[in-house]
Amino acid sequence: MDLGKYEELFEKLTRERSLPHLSELSNRLRSFTPGERLFLYILSATLALSALALFSGVNAAVSVSMPSRGGTLTEGIIEPPRFINPVLALSQSDGDLTQLVFSGLTRTLPNPSDSSSNATDSVIPDLAENYSISPDGTTYTFRLRKNAKFHDGVALTAEDVLFTVLTIQNPEIRSPRRADWEGVSASSPDPQTVIFKLQHAYAPFLENTSIGILPKHLWDSVKAEEFPFNPLNTNPIGSGPYKIADSQKDETGAATSYSLASFEDFILGVPYLKKINFIFYPNEESLIKAFNAGKVTGLASVSSGEISSLIKDESVIMRVPLPRVFGVFFNQGHASALAEDSVRSALNVAIDKNLIVSSILHDYGIVLDGPIPPGVLRNSKPLKTADTLTASDRAQKARDILSRGGWTYEKNENVWKKKKQILSISLATSDSPELSATANKIAEFWRAAGVQVNVKIYPLSELNANIIRPRAYDAILFGEVVGRSLDLFAFWHSSQRNDPGLNLAMYANTKTDSLLSNARATISRSDREDLYNSFAAIIMKEQPSVFIYSPDFIYVVPETLQGIRLGALTTPSERFQNVYEWYTDTERVWNFFTDKAPQI
Repeated sequence: MDLGKYEELFEKLTRERSLPHLSELSNRLRSFTPGERLFLYILSATLALSALALFSGVNAAVSVSMPSRGGTLTEGIIEPPRFINPVLALSQSDGDLTQLVFSGLTRTLPNPSDSSSNATDSVIPDLAENYSISPDGTTYTFRLRKNAKFHDGVALTAEDVLFTVLTIQNPEIRSPRRADWEGVSASSPDPQTVIFKLQHAYAPFLENTSIGILPKHLWDSVKAEEFPFNPLNTNPIGSGPYKIADSQKDETGAATSYSLASFEDFILGVPYLKKINFIFYPNEESLIKAFNAGKVTGLASVSSGEISSLIKDESVIMRVPLPRVFGVFFNQGHASALAEDSVRSALNVAIDKNLIVSSILHDYGIVLDGPIPPGVLRNSKPLKTADTLTASDRAQKARDILSRGGWTYEKNENVWKKKKQILSISLATSDSPELSATANKIAEFWRAAGVQVNVKIYPLSELNANIIRPRAYDAILFGEVVGRSLDLFAFWHSSQRNDPGLNLAMYANTKTDSLLSNARATISRSDREDLYNSFAAIIMKEQPSVFIYSPDFIYVVPETLQGIRLGALTTPSERFQNVYEWYTDTERVWNFFTDKAPQI
């Protein structure tokens, strides 16, 4: 454009113009009385507000509230982590941070339509784009996503998966997950494919593939003897939804807090919550004080007895049954009287399980009558209806059973005898407050029926080393972590009666052995559950144990936190399985922009 045309355009744009209609309106307004002007202003304001309300209504009708990025969750945990590493993680704090920092080939998510039941949990691909299982159930093939990467930007490939599996399998590493991968061979025909070959079909194996993947380029040069001491255990690099942003330590070098930031390249989508903070406390008392003071807004695995001491004005208590079985397991070879059906039956009848759940767990648990916890089987049979016998009725019923079994009660000595044998039981358990209280309550019930009981409480490490491993107990009150895969082989198969097996009842039965072996090799979920129901029926009839309760996982979160879905958690750390969907902030989005977005 030449200079002349530019000047002509500028003159047209800046020329002074008159607006006769606006001038006429201004003149008319000046002719109004003050009252008329006030009425006009009110009418105009009403019209503007009506238009705004109409627009808001239309906007609400054609839009939905959607999660948006932002917000922070601060959780309090007892004791700092040592191993933020999927290969070595032991404690809850280890597991919590590992779950957030690392991701596996698969991820297990509860169905949003029924988050209270594990029956709807489903395994989805995570780092894997897809997977397939051979018809005989022995070969698992995973295809990795091409855009998967670690927090440091390095691409994640099949080499990292193979390295992680080999590290777990290395006996010098002493990984707690080694048993999950024993006998599994792993290979990789190309950088995006991983193939696992099992010696025998093992239906729950798919769950093992959720193990977090280590970055080979950072760990490959670390020797086995140096593995537990490497700084990467406390400053990890993974591929999970959150990455380590900052950490604070005390004068001893122990972590006092961690700050995690959302990972922009997380393979399943950028998490809504921008930050998750963890603050560590030495005990539950100091943790609860911090919560009540507002220093933390989330608590996981708080004791049921402490719930009443929490200030919960702006919090929500979430609960879900843990797939764990707590009961008294009888060692019939250690105490011959326990080999008698009448004795085991009497000991079972004498216990008021409902009272234990209400008084010790404060109703944060479910009474059990069999070896399978609630919410694990899709087609589970109804639990036996709890009776309402009084304490004296229970004691009398137990006495009647013993009498029919040939036992004689000696009133003077307050003991049961049979052919000069005295019915006396030693009950062992750990020093956990809930377990020790439960053991003492059980002893009360048994003593009311005339049975002599000696309760022995040990620190957990001593209980494992000196009591459980050598099977040096008459009866033991302990828990089994069954898990969502429901593999009961290690707890009840006769081959697992000795350490390191977990058959604490020293139970042996050829029929149940066959059912358990067939169940773990059966791919069909419904067929596998039929086998487990048959197994449970035999166990409930023979009563090698008294099943007491399955506890609830208790999670206290701020009421503003949404999107949490809890299935039947194997461990408390699994509460973070869908953490990338959690949110506190929302925004209005028009419907035609939400084809693939979740509505609130």
